[in-house]
Amino acid sequence: MTATPYARVLFAGPDLAEGSFAELFRRQLVALRGEAALADIVDTSGGHDLLWQQVQASERPLLVIDLDPQSSAQHLDWLRSELSGLQAPEQLFAASLLGQYDADPAGAACALVERTELHLACVDVPQLPEHHSWSCIPPHARRLLLCNGPRCTRRGALPLWKSLREQLKAAGKLECAGGVHITRTQCQFPCDEGPTASLYPEGEWYRIRTAEEVVRLVQERIVEGRQVPELLMKP
Repeated sequence: MTATPYARVLFAGPDLAEGSFAELFRRQLVALRGEAALADIVDTSGGHDLLWQQVQASERPLLVIDLDPQSSAQHLDWLRSELSGLQAPEQLFAASLLGQYDADPAGAACALVERTELHLACVDVPQLPEHHSWSCIPPHARRLLLCNGPRCTRRGALPLWKSLREQLKAAGKLECAGGVHITRTQCQFPCDEGPTASLYPEGEWYRIRTAEEVVRLVQERIVEGRQVPELLMKP
């Protein structure tokens, strides 16, 4: 590793305290940055208060690496805006893998530390406009909630979300009169059977794991109105 301009780097995200992912990440991080780097891991499964505390107590300049598997450009802007309210925000920086990392998450995170051109300052963060063209409630008859919690995400929920939107749009059922409004959620449970999708007002819970199962759910349940018992979760 080459030297970076930061006094400290924090690695923040859910499921970094315990579990198989945490075990893998910690082992890889120690191999790359030494045992002392374990103190730079901040688990955000229960919220971000600990991260804010760590940032406040750390020397500057400081970099926060966002490891949330659900991260997006909007999530990174939110993180930067929260950091901008802390002490000396001009010396705070954030970067994100945007949920894209493979079997070497610590390696990807440490590589990002070196790529200073991808680090964003936590001042002058773009503000949300007061009025949005998408601020109206979309027309719909049903709501389909797809879990993007940490365990479902690691079972492939993110590409399934894209496939779900595409299939509903192709069928003429996406957020229209008589159609379906879809939403990504945090953990819905039961995690071991996921990725989990729940359909309302019916109150039906489904397990969808492949693009083919997404096609069946949309075509058979949404378009044709037939039950898909093979995909239904049992109470």
